[in-house]
Amino acid sequence: MDFIEVTDIRCYGYTGYLAEEQVLGQWFEVDLILGVDLKDAGTSDNLDDTVDYRQAIAIVKHHITTTKVALVEKLTEIIAQELLTLSKVNQVRVKLTKLSPPIPDFGGKITIDITRTKG
Repeated sequence: MDFIEVTDIRCYGYTGYLAEEQVLGQWFEVDLILGVDLKDAGTSDNLDDTVDYRQAIAIVKHHITTTKVALVEKLTEIIAQELLTLSKVNQVRVKLTKLSPPIPDFGGKITIDITRTKG
């Protein structure tokens, strides 16, 4: 299988366990790895033979900016499942990072990393 990587998609969203997170929002970052057979596109030079990654970016941005759920695990799963509906995508890896989680005395990030396969 071949892969298309799309990294550093940043969006402001409203997912979080605390009520304040769903009101005030916060920044998220997403990296994608799309499993696609790129052989035809590599010879044809035709966009129809591959995945238009602008669609993948739009899916991520849409869900981060509009979906309000408690867990980043749920948001990550929603994004992965919609990406799998793209016709050429056979597998997807979604890494969703909460850049500034509201945890006292913690300056790090929280990342959910899932891989899903079509079918």
